[in-house]
Amino acid sequence: MNTGGRLIAGSHNRNEFVLINADENARIKSVQELSGQVCQICEDEIEITVDGEPFVACNECAFPVCRPCYEYERREGNQACPQCKTRYKRLKGSPRVEGDEEEDDIDDLEHEFDYGNFDGLSPEQVAEAMLSSRMNTGRDISGIPTHGELDSSPLSSKIPLLTYGEEDTEISSDRHALIVPPSHGYRCHPSSFPDPSIPLAQPRPMVPKKDIAVYGYGSVAWKDRMEDWKKRQNDKLQVVKHGGNDNGNFEGDELDDPDLPMMDEGRQPLSRKLPIPSSKINPYRMIIILRLVVLGLFFHYRILHPVNDAYGLWLTSVICEIWFAVSWILDQFPKWYPIERETYLDRLSLRYEKEGKPSELASVDVFVSTVDPMKEPPLITANTVLSILSVDYPVEKVACYVSDDGAAMLTFEALSETSEFARKWVPFCKKFNIEPRAPEWYFSQKIDYLKNKVHPAFVRERRAMKREYEEFKVKINGLVATAQKVPEDGWTMQDGTPWPGNNVRDHPGMIQVFLGQTGVRDVEGNELPRLVYVSREKRPGFEHHKKAGAMNALMRVTAVLSNAPYLLNVDCDHYINNSRALREAMCFMMDQTSGKKVCYVQFPQRFDGIDLHDRYSNRNVVFFDINMKGLDGLQGPIYVGTGCVFRRQALYGYDAPVKKRLPGKTCNCWPKWCCLCFGSRKNKKSMPKKEKKKSKNRDASKQIHALENIEGIEESTPEKSSETSQMKLEKKFGQSPVFVASTLLENGGVPRDASPASLLREAIQVISCGYEDKTEWGKEVGWIYGSVTEDILTGFKMHCHGWRSVYCIPKRPAFKGSAPINLSDRLHQVLRWALGSVEIFFSKHCPIWYGYGGGLKWLERFSYINSVVYPWTSIPLIVYCTLPAICLLTGKFIVPEISNYASIVFMALFISIAATGILEMQWGGVGIDDWWRNEQFWVIGGASSHLFALFQGLLKVLAGVSTSFTVTSKAADDGEFSELYLFKWTSLLIPPTTLLIMNIVGVVVGVSDAINNGYDSWGPLFGRLFFALWVILHLYPFLKGLLGKQDRMPTIILVWSILLASILTLLWVRVNPFVSKGGPVLELCGLNCD
Repeated sequence: MNTGGRLIAGSHNRNEFVLINADENARIKSVQELSGQVCQICEDEIEITVDGEPFVACNECAFPVCRPCYEYERREGNQACPQCKTRYKRLKGSPRVEGDEEEDDIDDLEHEFDYGNFDGLSPEQVAEAMLSSRMNTGRDISGIPTHGELDSSPLSSKIPLLTYGEEDTEISSDRHALIVPPSHGYRCHPSSFPDPSIPLAQPRPMVPKKDIAVYGYGSVAWKDRMEDWKKRQNDKLQVVKHGGNDNGNFEGDELDDPDLPMMDEGRQPLSRKLPIPSSKINPYRMIIILRLVVLGLFFHYRILHPVNDAYGLWLTSVICEIWFAVSWILDQFPKWYPIERETYLDRLSLRYEKEGKPSELASVDVFVSTVDPMKEPPLITANTVLSILSVDYPVEKVACYVSDDGAAMLTFEALSETSEFARKWVPFCKKFNIEPRAPEWYFSQKIDYLKNKVHPAFVRERRAMKREYEEFKVKINGLVATAQKVPEDGWTMQDGTPWPGNNVRDHPGMIQVFLGQTGVRDVEGNELPRLVYVSREKRPGFEHHKKAGAMNALMRVTAVLSNAPYLLNVDCDHYINNSRALREAMCFMMDQTSGKKVCYVQFPQRFDGIDLHDRYSNRNVVFFDINMKGLDGLQGPIYVGTGCVFRRQALYGYDAPVKKRLPGKTCNCWPKWCCLCFGSRKNKKSMPKKEKKKSKNRDASKQIHALENIEGIEESTPEKSSETSQMKLEKKFGQSPVFVASTLLENGGVPRDASPASLLREAIQVISCGYEDKTEWGKEVGWIYGSVTEDILTGFKMHCHGWRSVYCIPKRPAFKGSAPINLSDRLHQVLRWALGSVEIFFSKHCPIWYGYGGGLKWLERFSYINSVVYPWTSIPLIVYCTLPAICLLTGKFIVPEISNYASIVFMALFISIAATGILEMQWGGVGIDDWWRNEQFWVIGGASSHLFALFQGLLKVLAGVSTSFTVTSKAADDGEFSELYLFKWTSLLIPPTTLLIMNIVGVVVGVSDAINNGYDSWGPLFGRLFFALWVILHLYPFLKGLLGKQDRMPTIILVWSILLASILTLLWVRVNPFVSKGGPVLELCGLNCD
């Protein structure tokens, strides 16, 4: 049979055929041309209904779905639209399913219960029925064959084979695809007389200009299309284990596959960005630009209008103001793109926790660091550990490692008691789903603990658990009391052997597994998370690098014992306040579309036990709720030292995975000197050097599949390449083959055939004090050495490698800790932070000159520069705060007589500063009290801690002299917030005290001078007084801290009384009611009194 070069399909069982390709005269537009849509599930065209309109499955959002997929979703799926989740209504021509409401507007009794008997059909028969239904769209029949029709003929006779050019002798005459004349293009039958009752259909070629010969010889089988579609959907939508694609590359921050259908919750993204509303962020950006313009006008006026009679004061003030402006720019512009984030914990569970199957959530190793149990109470550390062990996460996926860098037996014994109490506490927490899961803070919260609790045994078990915890506290306090007096020969263990850590500076490494893989279970017989005590080896003559060294030792131990792909780092006084915090972090880390490039998830720090007014800005709300949100819109927040979930591979110094890009287009149509093609025409001679440099920069991040391509290894045998690669890895990570092998496992895990004893021996090796010698630990791997604020350096290095971080703010704070609330302790805390910034400033890792050509974004670099430069602001700040007193004492001023133009500029500057702060408070959700306390403590810390940190850093870097400032306790009070009024004298208090006294004396002298000189002197005095009062207001919390407890008013009243008495006395002398208004008339009497 001659087909005339046309492709035809049909159903022999229904005795009909459809012409697929016809001539140009009979052609009409395809469905895609008519509707412009394709099905988002199977990618087939949306058919045209009998009314000539595209088929619409959902009347709410019009999400494009074809009729077969719509009917399948109603019959087998969740009966809802994949996009808007609205339940599908029954459309005309579709069978009724369970749950359909009575719909009076659809009179379709013929199809209401016509299910087509799919349940009894084979997959091939279902496919044939679906094809039949699709091919009969628009007809007033169901198009679904009955069982008798399907059984009467085999599948091979349902769809005729299609031939091209000639008849096939193997095809019987009754199965030939018949061709109608090209001038008709009608639906036809193999019989001689067509059925006039069947409506005629025009042929619809998809590609009308395409030669039919390219289709070749074959058959159109709906079954093959269905199987291919199912395979394609399974490849896209199946729930896969965490690990990404084969090469581990990151596929972008957003959804890169436009064909990925938006199906159920388990396939949706695990988190999303929430940009700040434009009504808040756009005015904020406009004010910033306006403030820059006003700042330019301000400096134009200040520089061009010097004060001739006070040139030194004027020049000093201008230099300070320029420094403040630069500092403001470094702090302001990283907040240009603030964002917030939202997580979907239910989607995480749907994707990785299938019912009846083991959890596929990634394992997490939790690091808890402590040094001195006398300064860091063991009860606080125990509460932190208990909150970790009872976290809402699969127990086999959690391991808690406590690093005791002081090798204290008190900490060891306290952990032993904690492990015993955990056997009772953990099941209680999970049974009643309580929050928080640190017992000290759970039992002390002043709320209705019966709220949302319906278990009848809750009250009884809570009371019993509280008694258990009180007994636990007594045991811990007894250990602390015993440890106060150390025996002369040191402590001994229960078996009589000396405690290995009796000498804090000279002891071996110690590892003790309290819980996990030892058969210890809770009181209900359930498995508990692993709890491990670790104390690294210390010997004289070795540099141990304080906390950073302890964290690196923990990192190696965990890699050998459990090797979880993710790490959580918390301080010993930061307990988990939200038991689902790990799940919050996994929503970012384990997201298949956006998680591969995330190096860490940083949570904000929240604190307990701070006074209501937060006198010394301990909460640091402006930084955590404004600055960090701004950084999250760039490359991510900085690492703040605690409450952070890391990707282990990022800490190993590997570069972030890079998304593959398509090769750029080149142009050869213009000369080489053409500027339009300058970027596309490459110099071949320069390419090897560039590639060599790029290879060198990326060398540290090569995985095991690319080790043989490391620079300098070419055309080597596999044995030699493997040996060289192993040597490079050992040079980078150390001489432990087990640990080196673990660094190449992106998804973690330990060898299954390894015995616990062998792993413990390897773990002892990796915490030896000489293990890091001649390696890259602390330089490129792990926590970076060189500063007491190792957190800033570590996060900075990861960002330079191209990684990004994420800022997560759950509704319930993830972590809570304690903060020093008295003035002296707070200043010493700020001193340590500022000293670390000064050390980074003088190191090779200073962000001003380090990391160019890497993956660090410019505005992110601004933030890091500001974090290491801010201590230097203390010098111009102290000088600027001294100027008001000098002006009041000398009668001079830093600004000449102000003109109308200058008044407008000054007012505009003050208004722009206030407007910036107000808008920041608005989009950041910060109260005005917190914002003002932050401004006050910026001056207090800058005038004290930052200055001392600068001098201490200069002495340490330039002269090698290490200094320290001791704190001496003076008195303590009982009661709530008693520590707030504890006065501890320290040399940090001297500079701000001096500034206060100078400005108060200046105000007294200035007011006295104005009173004596008359009315005309009050005008010039106003500017000087405003300047001085600005300094006094910022130092007011410092003044209250010096004067002591708030109910001891006589001291502060005395100070203000002296000030007011001085002013009133001078005023009395000036007014003097006993003298007439004209004043006494003085004349020379002519007498010589001598």
